[in-house]
This record gives sequence, C-alpha cells and structure tokens, in this order.
Amino acid sequence: MNCGETKMRKPNVIIIMTDDQGYGDLSCMGAEDFRTPHLDAIASEGIRFTSMYSASPVCSPSRAALLTGRYPANAGVRAILAGHRKASGLTPAVPTIASALKKLGYRTGISGKWHLGLKNECRPNSNGFDEFNGFLAGCVDYYSHIFYWGMADGNTNPVHDLWENENEVYANGEYMTERITEKSIEFIGNNSDRPFFLYVAYNAPHYPMHAPEKYMKRFSHLPKDRQLMAAMISAVDDGVGEIRAELERRNLLENTIIYFQSDNGPSRESRNWLDGNEDPYYGGSAGIFSGHKFSLFEGGIRVPALLYWKGTVESRVIDAPHIATDIFPTVLELCGGTPEEYELDGVSLRQMLFGNDEAQHEYIFWEMEDQTAVRKGRYKLVLNGRTEEGEAPRADVFLADLENDPGEKQNLADALPALCAELKQAALSWRVGVEKTWKDKFEGNYTTLA
Repeated sequence: MNCGETKMRKPNVIIIMTDDQGYGDLSCMGAEDFRTPHLDAIASEGIRFTSMYSASPVCSPSRAALLTGRYPANAGVRAILAGHRKASGLTPAVPTIASALKKLGYRTGISGKWHLGLKNECRPNSNGFDEFNGFLAGCVDYYSHIFYWGMADGNTNPVHDLWENENEVYANGEYMTERITEKSIEFIGNNSDRPFFLYVAYNAPHYPMHAPEKYMKRFSHLPKDRQLMAAMISAVDDGVGEIRAELERRNLLENTIIYFQSDNGPSRESRNWLDGNEDPYYGGSAGIFSGHKFSLFEGGIRVPALLYWKGTVESRVIDAPHIATDIFPTVLELCGGTPEEYELDGVSLRQMLFGNDEAQHEYIFWEMEDQTAVRKGRYKLVLNGRTEEGEAPRADVFLADLENDPGEKQNLADALPALCAELKQAALSWRVGVEKTWKDKFEGNYTTLA
C-alpha cells in the first residue's frame, strides 16, 4: 500500500486508556520527578487537554462512558463491577464506539482491561469488538494473570483471567503491560490494509504494584512507592512509543487518530502497598488538585488527556472543560459517521479540534454513591464531596471557582448563594433523570456489584 492509498481511506483510531493514573503522574501534565518521553512527544505534537474529565472517579463507569458516549447510569454501568464470571455489565442494547465504527467498515479490537461485565452478552465480542486479547475483571496479577481481589473473605476463589476472544489462554510470566503492547502491535499488523479501531486498555498503574526490574532501575532515586508508580507508567510510555513506531513503520501514522487518557484519579487504597499495612497509598499524584480515586473533587475526575493526528490536527493546549463522553461522537464524526444517529450525552469536538475553542457544554455532571457534582464554566459544585473513599464529606455543599482556585480550597457556597442554588438545582435534577433511566432500563440486570 502506498502513501496515497493510505491517505484516501478512513482514518484509523487508537484509544489508549490507563488505570488509576493521576493528573500529576505524567511529565507533560506537570510531573517533575520522572519523565514519560513518548507521551510527552504526543502532547507536544498534538493537543493537550488540561481540563478533560473522566465521567466517573472509578473504573467500570468511566470506561463505559468513554466507549458509549453516555453518562454511566445512561450506559447501564453505574458502579464498579464484580470480577466473577457471572457478573453483569454493558450489553449490546447500548452501542459502543466499536459497534458504531464496525458499521462503517472498521475492524475493531481491544487489547487489555475490559471490566464491563463477564456474562457472555457483556463481553467485548458481544459489544462491537471483532478481536479481544486481555482480561475481563478489574485487576489481575501482572505475571500470573489471576484475579485475586476480594478473596480474603474466604467465600470467593481466585480466578484465572486471560483471554483471546472467547478462549481462555495462559501466558504465565508475561508482564501484562508488555503483553498489551505486543497484542496491540499484532492487531495493527494484521489489519494494516483496512480501517481499524483499537482500544488499548492498559491496567497500569492499578494495583497490584508490579514492574520488571529494568523499569525499577530507571527510577532508583525515587522513594519506593513513587518508584513503583514511575516504573509502571514508564512501561506504558514505552508501549505507546512502540505502537507509534509500528504505525510509522507501516506508513499509517499520518492516517491514525490517537487519543490517550486515564480512567480516573490516583488510588489511595492501602492494598497498593503490598505489605499488609492499612495506611493510605501515596505513590500516585493528582498534581495541584484535591481528591483521588472515588472523589468528585478535581483529583478524582480531572485526568491527563492527549489527542494526536499527525499532519491534520495542529499542536496546542485546550483548557476548555470536556468529558470522556465527547470522544464517541468526536471519533464517529471524524470517521465519517453521524453522531445524531445515536443516543449520546457527549458532543463532538470536531470543530474545536480544527480551531474553534468555544466550550461545548453548558453543564457537565457526575455522580458517585451519595456524591453529586456539576461544572458550569469556571465554577464547580460538589454535594457531599469526599476527597477519598471512606472519609466524611468535606461539606454538604462545596462551590469552587476553578479558574482562581483549581485545588478547590475555598468554599464559595455562602459568598455566591444565587449561583450555588442554580448549580445545586441543576445537579439534583440531572441526578433524578439518570437515576430514573437506571431504574427503568438497567437496575434489574445487576445482581452483584462490588
């Protein structure tokens, strides 16, 4: 295939997602204690979003929203899903980016973490993906690929969790991050003669905190918790570099859209330590932001995000607030599809990518258990907001001016009562709506959530 033929076909799409990677865990987003050169290169040559949000501060809902273009409750995945083989999750009733692009003639694949249900109808091959190489639960041992989480109760047995489509496979000793990269490159090679969509779902740096010695040695100057975080992310960064190099080798780079983001903020879960202690984990960083995984303060939901399309999208920084639900309609429109044919909460960023930087949302909303949040312009309201799981709320109502106080340190609820009342009403009305959708369409499908 020559360059001209490549340019005339529809663009390939690669979405790369990391797991529990904080805003401050990427050097192009502000990390100063370790470097991520391959992702930094994508950032310098493409678009760096400084106010991109996940749609949830935890794994399953965040991933569901990215793939469906809907708020989690509207996609039918409102909480972290269980990891046993009877667990419910996403179903074909809610179209994914993969199923939408498949209709446009794309070959679709996923390499890595699914975490959107293990029942047959909830698996990747039932939800638009032609090819699946990876695992189905929320986390696995990086070398044995066994799902252990929650086994300490004595009522649940460990489960091996590594698949190629519907076939269970064994690759004992293969480091999961490197395997995800390897299978991604394999997919690119096998589908280089047609338009493809590839979802590269790294499980790093989610616990268990595992990294090969070659990566640990790069960061021997760092404290152990930060060393592990840097090593795991460095393995991802090398993988991104290898994927980009493969695209370049096959003359596909200029015809491939690459989008990267984390699923939520950094984890403070004590199980990250691997030493039996119950103290919070400090290896991940949310940068200047308050909150972590599970929190609706900025640290739990504002994520590192980059978009790269060599020769087509110009390099710049975009600070306007956007959310992962926008990726589905954006990708679909860039690939020649029609977002209006789908029931979406996101909006296409296509015009903005080519120079129109106007904000696309009047309001952006979130929910997490009893927390609810809304952003409008520079202001963000959080109801019952917690900075991390298990803590008491910081305040019943917390209003911040993110332009002047991105760390959400000053509560303006009393100083701006009219704005506070408007945002509270908007957030509560939205929550009533998504809870009704959940109850009417999805709640009966879920018997086990973890």
